[in-house]
Amino acid sequence: MSKKVNYSNEDITIVWNPEICTHAAECVKRLPKVYKPREKPWLTIENATTKELKDQISHCPSGALSFIEK
Repeated sequence: MSKKVNYSNEDITIVWNPEICTHAAECVKRLPKVYKPREKPWLTIENATTKELKDQISHCPSGALSFIEK
């Protein structure tokens, strides 16, 4: 069973599955103000709009990032 990590705001929950992440860094390239791999937590969801987050997640090549709308 994989360990998934959730990050939420009022509109959306981002689900990250580190076990399938290929570290292609598309998230960092597309939204560097949100995804900062050298920081803890590495994902700061409030630094982007829900639309920006959903668009970026759709470009995750491994599918390690997904979202659930509230």
